[in-house]
Amino acid sequence: MSGLDDQIPTAFDPFADANADDSGAGSKEYVHIRVQQRNGRKSLTTVQGLKKEFSYNKILKDVKKEFCCNGTVVQDPELGQVIQLQGDQRKNVSTFLVQAGIVKKDHIKIHDEIGDGEANDGGAKEVMEELRR
Repeated sequence: MSGLDDQIPTAFDPFADANADDSGAGSKEYVHIRVQQRNGRKSLTTVQGLKKEFSYNKILKDVKKEFCCNGTVVQDPELGQVIQLQGDQRKNVSTFLVQAGIVKKDHIKIHDEIGDGEANDGGAKEVMEELRR
């Protein structure tokens, strides 16, 4: 029976190498960058999921100076601290976080959602259809 025991493989963890690579900036959890439509052409970019060990106010200060926009840090009961920025700053914030070494590029999720996916044109589509008739 000892020959059979030699052939049975021991416990193998296929994710052992992947778990070892996760040590570092922005490990395991994703940083979500979203844009929310306000009124008219105004929009708001939110950044959530950064590690709690980072100083959100320092990151906000650097982002505001770099991209010439206003912003604030909001405390949400479910999501924790969320950075809010004026305008659509999704691409700018993602490149900033990667270049600063705060988050790895593959740990950033950029959500492309403005409204319901339809253009908020205030009824201009309906007016244009009536003019075509």
